[in-house]
Amino acid sequence: MRARRIRRAAAVACVFGVAGWTGSEGPAADAKQLNGFDLSNAVIPIEEILPGGPPRDGIPALSHPRFVAAADAPWNDQDMVVGVVHEGEARAYPLAILVWHELVNDRIADRPILVSYCPLCGSAIVFDRRPAGAGGRDGKPLEFGVSGLLYQSDLLMFDRETDTLWSQIAGRAVAGPMTGGHLEILRARILPWGSWRARHPRTRVLSPDTGARRAYGRTPYPGYDRSRELYFPVDADRRYHPKMRTVGLRMPSGKSRAYPQQEVEAAGSLVEEAFAGRRVVVAWNAQAEAFEVEAPPEVVVIESFWFAWMAFHPESSVYRAERAERP
Repeated sequence: MRARRIRRAAAVACVFGVAGWTGSEGPAADAKQLNGFDLSNAVIPIEEILPGGPPRDGIPALSHPRFVAAADAPWNDQDMVVGVVHEGEARAYPLAILVWHELVNDRIADRPILVSYCPLCGSAIVFDRRPAGAGGRDGKPLEFGVSGLLYQSDLLMFDRETDTLWSQIAGRAVAGPMTGGHLEILRARILPWGSWRARHPRTRVLSPDTGARRAYGRTPYPGYDRSRELYFPVDADRRYHPKMRTVGLRMPSGKSRAYPQQEVEAAGSLVEEAFAGRRVVVAWNAQAEAFEVEAPPEVVVIESFWFAWMAFHPESSVYRAERAERP
């Protein structure tokens, strides 16, 4: 298992143009240092923090993104994007770009945001870059980069101001000076570019003119989103295909609930119920191949692969559609 993981990580490093990585650096090499990050106060198991292949900044985050109008965008209608709206301003971030960069430090309507995407977990999450909680910076935004490390197969981000490691799906600082802090999660969607553009014709969309030489027309993880294979070890819940698209709802109390695509479709593609005393609606739009979610603002909404949601929320309840009994 370890040998296969090292070969996979080395292959990913090669795709991202990182030469000479052998997989020798890992928790066994130095239990308190990894990729140059201090893990001495980590609040997650150090042995489960794994190098993903590329080193720190080997996957280059974008910090000066360029945008174009919808009419000038080079994307096809079926290309998937992460869409976010704030104070009437709409932005779209194509997965074709995010799969190569994973993080975009941006501002929308003067709000500093971080658009994050972990290809291994299928999780696209947008944060406010101003941290709260332990080690807060009085509302000053952070700039984030890709650490090259993974926890539960998920992206560990780092901020350049303090070298703190942050878990993407958890939205929390897990090692470093700001451990215990958290980032506010903003509502975002994953859907086809054509659907997003039709709903937001004045949207701006991230340009492939990033300053980096990347093959934005292809993925460095071919077939991964359909395969049952996980590149890195996770104690995966096997009730569904590990890569099944899933909506997860989470309350500040920690209460959580999962809505696998299979169950939503079995319910007629529309689920309306109470979660934590709040009315929520989860729908699957088969034509757009996208979820539609209605929930109060205090409910965190995250879309990811099934295995990833359950890895971070093992106690999560799971919506199950009622099925007629066979005669």
